[in-house]
Amino acid sequence: MDYVGHIIRPPSEAYSMIIQVTVGCSHNMCTFCGTYKDQKFYVKDIQQVKRDIDEASRYRFERVFLTDGDVLILPTERLLDLFAYIKKKNPHIERIGVYANTKAILKKSVAELKQLKEAGLGIVYHGIESGNEDVLRRIRKGALPHKQLEAAQKIKEAGIVLSQTVLLGIGGIDLSIPHAIDTGKHLGAMSPDYASALTVMLLPNTLLYSDYVQGKFVLPDKFGLLRELKLMVENMDVTSTCYFTSNHASNYLPIKATLPDDKKQIVALLDNIINSKDESILKPEYLRAL
Repeated sequence: MDYVGHIIRPPSEAYSMIIQVTVGCSHNMCTFCGTYKDQKFYVKDIQQVKRDIDEASRYRFERVFLTDGDVLILPTERLLDLFAYIKKKNPHIERIGVYANTKAILKKSVAELKQLKEAGLGIVYHGIESGNEDVLRRIRKGALPHKQLEAAQKIKEAGIVLSQTVLLGIGGIDLSIPHAIDTGKHLGAMSPDYASALTVMLLPNTLLYSDYVQGKFVLPDKFGLLRELKLMVENMDVTSTCYFTSNHASNYLPIKATLPDDKKQIVALLDNIINSKDESILKPEYLRAL
């Protein structure tokens, strides 16, 4: 397999065929992300991609995940050709998944997204990080809440499963509460099929880490992060069923919930833990990672 650089994927794609179509991230400006800092974005040669598909197709997979950070930015016709080749080599494939940023989604019409869905695109992973405008500007996300909402609506209208991620702690201690409340409301408005809360990790090769060293960014403590999680869930009034998790390795407390059914139970649990200040319940620092 012709993998270039670090290959990342969602935890739910652990058993998928992983095919690298692009290298790096077309945006690559987020202050917290160190994944592609030394990598210029480019689209790989399609013949090389097809050779990788040929090689991986010797094994049986039910799902395919296409990396790197922004495969959906490719022209629709090119994606349709790629999906058709995947299906030709693997007729039993049930789902193709991609990461997509807001700009890439908005470049596609709903009709194009429906074409991609018909061709096999089953899930889009959309990292929104926050629903607070000040936080999004500060971290240079490249898309404000109203654009994220528009992108989410397009994905859902096309009938594609939407999985979104947000970051606990990304607003720092000064914007912690507005970040949590606005993010919860934002997720409620978008009502993704899946939503996951990760905790921001301070990576030495990022601008956020530089701000941390200079004292410009202060991360909330463990219980401050749990307070954010509680406020997010509390303000997340979804209009359809959403499977919400905080079970990523970066988090101090793993939670799995079906919203809105489990909201009261999860909020009460978090309240009890926050009030108890019992750190023995939380994941030890040495077990936390990206």
